[in-house]
Amino acid sequence: MIHVIADTAQNVDTKVEAGTLRVPAASLPDLVGWELKDEGLCRASECVPADRTSIETDDGVDLLAAAALLGRPTLVDADAGMAVVGAAQATRNQALRDKVAPNFTLPDLDGADRALSDYAGKKRLLVAFSSW
Repeated sequence: MIHVIADTAQNVDTKVEAGTLRVPAASLPDLVGWELKDEGLCRASECVPADRTSIETDDGVDLLAAAALLGRPTLVDADAGMAVVGAAQATRNQALRDKVAPNFTLPDLDGADRALSDYAGKKRLLVAFSSW
């Protein structure tokens, strides 16, 4: 089990091996908003061509390979049981131009989910850190 933060934050039954992060194919739309079809990774009528055999195995879909096809950076810390899939480059660039932080939801210290938008119109301080 690993905690994946992408479009949503959720615990996913997964296998982390040799630079791959295999998740059940059914969880892909919830995690990144795209699903694997014969023509590639698709969202509504938009598809990114993908060779299914390069990202899908009997164990599931390689989330890291799917994210790379979508232009989304990833970070995995298997020891901490955590994986993060960042926003696409176009989304990140637009946020920098607009100087607006994208909305996200994370659990607070009590475990309740809190979205950045919950504090709209209020001053807030976001402290982020990393041990690496």
